[in-house]
Amino acid sequence: MAQFVGRAVAAWGATRAFGVVGSGNFAVTGALRAAGVPFVAARHEGGAVVMADAYSRMGGGVGVVTVHQGCGLTNTATGLGEAAKSRTPLLLISAAAPAGDPHNNFAMDQPGLAAAVGAESLTIDAPERAGAVLFAAWELALSGRAVLLNLPIDVQGHPVSASDAAALAGWESAAAGEPGGTTSPAAPAAVVPSGEDVSALVRALGAAERPVIIAGRGAREAGPALRALGAEAGALLATSAVAKGLFARDPFDLGISGGFATDLAAELIRGADVVVAFGCALNDWTTRRGTLLAPDATLVQVDRDAAAIGKHRPVGVRVVGDAGLVAVAALEELAYLRSGLDAEPGGRYRSEAVGARIAAEGTWNRTPTPDLGGDGRIDPRVLSDVLGDVLPAARVVSTDSGNFMGYPAQYLSVPDERGFCFTQAFQSIGLGLGTAIGAALAQPERLPVLGTGDGGFLMGIADLETAVRLALPLLVVVYDDAAYGAEVHHFGPADSGVDLSDVVFPERDLAALAAGFGARSAVVRSVADLEVVEDWLAGVRAGERVPLVLDAKIASDGGAWWLQEAFARH
Repeated sequence: MAQFVGRAVAAWGATRAFGVVGSGNFAVTGALRAAGVPFVAARHEGGAVVMADAYSRMGGGVGVVTVHQGCGLTNTATGLGEAAKSRTPLLLISAAAPAGDPHNNFAMDQPGLAAAVGAESLTIDAPERAGAVLFAAWELALSGRAVLLNLPIDVQGHPVSASDAAALAGWESAAAGEPGGTTSPAAPAAVVPSGEDVSALVRALGAAERPVIIAGRGAREAGPALRALGAEAGALLATSAVAKGLFARDPFDLGISGGFATDLAAELIRGADVVVAFGCALNDWTTRRGTLLAPDATLVQVDRDAAAIGKHRPVGVRVVGDAGLVAVAALEELAYLRSGLDAEPGGRYRSEAVGARIAAEGTWNRTPTPDLGGDGRIDPRVLSDVLGDVLPAARVVSTDSGNFMGYPAQYLSVPDERGFCFTQAFQSIGLGLGTAIGAALAQPERLPVLGTGDGGFLMGIADLETAVRLALPLLVVVYDDAAYGAEVHHFGPADSGVDLSDVVFPERDLAALAAGFGARSAVVRSVADLEVVEDWLAGVRAGERVPLVLDAKIASDGGAWWLQEAFARH
């Protein structure tokens, strides 16, 4: 049965798998590899599931992970929760202890663990049910769910039914392009919007003087249609953090809406009289707890999931449908109405003056700030800005979580929506290295860059060895404040009388530690120390494939500009 699972998943289009191999998942992992699915052997199951999450987000299809039963699965819990909260298509294949052996050392409530972090769970409890359960699990993953598939070890070695064996032959024939193939699991059908819903959206945009379109994760495939709709409606464009890059290089792109927003973006979004959210939850992060939305603004929310509309903010116009289909239909109707009225595209926001302000003030790189560096520490804004100029534009940027994360998120531009991987749904530190590895493998033509704090870097450091072994030209920028900086700024400042000794640590040479894993490394205390990056890039261009870890000793920012906003949620 384990052979059946591996071969079927390969036939259905798995392009890569991740995991840590133990006795329980040895057979299914071998079956995946034998069927042509490359396998990345991680050093920690938590890293493996995060790699698969990022790989899927950045265009690699369904993320596939295999782990040992019990303790192998528990190590994935945080990454599985991140994937579940982020609606990442992911299949986590875990061995399981025999159902009839409750005293087995590995015995545990595996479905209960999945449920606790918001994931789905299915179990192949008998070989004759293998085809039906696996088919259902893959379809669930295709629908945007993180799915745990349990394979009890006492069932794995049994043959599947004759009908499942025939189905497998058909799936493999179809994958090979041969006639007589069998239908494979399919993604959910597109949700076509109703004409009445589209017309309500068009009426709102047609009446708007200062419209803004905010695109989220659910609109990442609809960029061209949304750009065209924005131009026709005279709307400014913005994204949630996870959709950063969707409107890259558009002259009316405001960048990220929410805590990371520039002062200009916040001003213009607050000034909107109509805000249309496409595939965007309008949650507290994206709206700064609603303060970015004018009280009298008309809110329009477009989502393929009707239950998601109005979940975080009351909305005036609800449109159920796929973002791309809604955008195309609205564009056609709006353009038709304007042609009948012999009117130019509306919306005062698309003015020459607003465009000039966006060009001059639209990114944090263009926002003057005092240099906090000195005494052997570099300003994190200066560090990020210089790296943004030095690194090639074709990049895929990932971030860990922490006080620092706004710097790579806002100072490092990306070419498109596949250039930024933001795993923050669970707000966990320590996911950065896994995220960067998965993103790098999904976008191999781009330079992978990771921004991480010293705490998160140390928490996930086992998989630095994986990056070295995979020969990834990965730049790891450690924003090293020798502390859990978010907690320092949350409970501090230092002169407040609060004991911060549990979140402040001795300075360590993280560059030396990285070198021990086989990476190139350097300590950065000033801009001059960044020359090592240009030397490393020259080696990358010449074919050298080794990560570079920068232990950047950063100056205190007193709490990053977005931090107080974030802490208001705690």
